[in-house]
Amino acid sequence: MQVMKNLFLIVLLLIWSVSFSQDEKNNNAEALAQKLANPIASLISVPFQQNMDFGIGDLNGSRYTVNIQPVLPFQLSENVILITRVVLPVVSQYNITGVGESETGLSDAVVTAFLSPTKSKITWGVGPALLIPTGTDDFLTTKKFGIGPSAVALVQSGANTYGVLVNQLWSVAGSSDRPDVNQFFIQPFIAHNWASGAGVSFIAEYTQNWEASQSTLWFPLLFQELQA
Repeated sequence: MQVMKNLFLIVLLLIWSVSFSQDEKNNNAEALAQKLANPIASLISVPFQQNMDFGIGDLNGSRYTVNIQPVLPFQLSENVILITRVVLPVVSQYNITGVGESETGLSDAVVTAFLSPTKSKITWGVGPALLIPTGTDDFLTTKKFGIGPSAVALVQSGANTYGVLVNQLWSVAGSSDRPDVNQFFIQPFIAHNWASGAGVSFIAEYTQNWEASQSTLWFPLLFQELQA
């Protein structure tokens, strides 16, 4: 009888251990998903964003863009963290320029450094944004260096994240044969994450080119699935 009791206790402990491990796994996945929904989270990450655009310009061209977006945090003090974020576009476009049928390569990078307090009810950060002419094709680069302010603010309530990211860039150097850069960008976003680590994000991206009096508005819908 004592042996049966011991076996019963062992089985109960095993069931509790498996249940606890699964809960811990789900909690870790949910926490990681919430950090990935935060563009200035204290987390080293390299997200990839894929965009496909159609009907561009008079020639109804198309463009496929993969944004490589590494994020690297630096703890400056107990109360302040520096988050560096790079957006490096890899572009393949067809029938847009009217000169050649297609162009493929790197476009210009935007590098941002956010100073963010670690103890705040609302997550926010401010800092400089830099435009770096990394484009590998004349039609994929401004050939201009630019600088301007950038800011981000977000609130995470349970499984939901609400926020907005903005920046303004002005060219300060570069090729005199190219027009100056005077560009505003705003990106409001909403994300929902489940305990499994899966998530869905709705993003609106609005760009205003003040020099050319042109604006673009884009609405990507993003999904993610994490395995913890």
